[in-house]
Amino acid sequence: MSNATLNNWTPSSWRKKQVLQQPTYPDQDKLQDAVSRLGQLPPLVTSWEIESLKDQLAEAARGKAFLLQAGDCSESLDDCEPDALVRNLKVLMQMSFVLIYGSLSKVIRVGRIAGQYAKPRSNDKETRDGLTLDVYRGDLVNRSPFTEGDRIPDPELLLRGYERAALTLNFIRGLTAGGFADMHHPENWDLDFASDSPRADQYHEMVNSITSSLRFMEAVMGASIRQSDSVEVFTSHEALHLEYEQAQTRRVPRRDGWYNMSTHLPWLGYRTRDVNGAHVEYLKGICNPVGIKVGPKFDPDELVNLIKVLNPNSEPGRITLIHRYGADEVADKLPIIIDAVQTAELDVLHCCDPMHGNTFSTKTGIKTRSFDKISSELESQFKIHESKGTILGGVHLELTGDNVTECIGGVGNLGEPDLERAYKSAVDPRLNYEQAMEMAFSIADHMKSKRND
Repeated sequence: MSNATLNNWTPSSWRKKQVLQQPTYPDQDKLQDAVSRLGQLPPLVTSWEIESLKDQLAEAARGKAFLLQAGDCSESLDDCEPDALVRNLKVLMQMSFVLIYGSLSKVIRVGRIAGQYAKPRSNDKETRDGLTLDVYRGDLVNRSPFTEGDRIPDPELLLRGYERAALTLNFIRGLTAGGFADMHHPENWDLDFASDSPRADQYHEMVNSITSSLRFMEAVMGASIRQSDSVEVFTSHEALHLEYEQAQTRRVPRRDGWYNMSTHLPWLGYRTRDVNGAHVEYLKGICNPVGIKVGPKFDPDELVNLIKVLNPNSEPGRITLIHRYGADEVADKLPIIIDAVQTAELDVLHCCDPMHGNTFSTKTGIKTRSFDKISSELESQFKIHESKGTILGGVHLELTGDNVTECIGGVGNLGEPDLERAYKSAVDPRLNYEQAMEMAFSIADHMKSKRND
């Protein structure tokens, strides 16, 4: 029985709690009109997809699968065009292929996509040259240009975000169900600008080995191997804008409880983790699997209490802990959290987010991340889990298929002067293709060595 049924929860129960990180709309009537229209539109995902993902996350928690959660820091409404979506999907497919090869286990593909339009911010206002305006909170709320008109929260953007999410999902489903995802033709996933990448030859050698093995097995069997021509790609975003999330929260026939039908995997952000707050109140009532961003200021008792509130029935696959500490703090912080979770006998999936704890600004004020720090935290998390006898079952990355220069380091040896060459993110820096593939090979090498122990 769901938590919602037990507690007479409704999608609007969060309104009775303190709510953080929400925009202030100047016209509440327009907001409620937009939310009402949004609530009448079809759901973006289905309950059986959500339940399937939950089952697979439970497998990852037992070491039977690996979660690859990756995508844009913050999606732009303007980037909902086929070439950009295909590039991002190609990177996700190539990375998952590398991980399957390294682990010989199932990879769960979850994109930060089709809904990652709202962003938490440290301040409500931003000042430039003496002018103070609302901070940019993502395209679901307002727009990035620093003008008064762009920065005023606009309720119509909730509908534009839904529409772009629907178009994105429709396109991705068409690709992944058809020839694009056929493992017999992984050349479909190649990126033209990445052909000279230092890892390109290694990747193509690996691909040739896999496709040859696949064709050999089909020849022996005398039939095509089922599901080799299609893949599943799930969606995720931070459950931040509660008006948007509530509008897409529904009951479905022949299932108990409520489902957030705007995404498969919503997550609780680091800034909205108050167990008595509105975001936790909302998330505790839905049947979706839920991610929790866990950072260095998270008290272990606080986390244990939060997990119990969000998953009182200890449902497998329900909770994914997305650990984000930073390379300098992970060795001190993560073991304490693991011990607390183990002592409380909580069923969770541990996932590493090596991005958010390793963000800094250059002397010229450009926000960036060091690839070396990202790699260091990921390696540390693997080693810590091994020493504790627990499983690191996933990774959470911000990346793009665009040829950007937003994070320093990596195989391309990008330095701070390179950042201005192709820095496109409106919020946080992302790994580019070469850096993302280097990360995938690093994870695969670790999983391969562990498999051979």
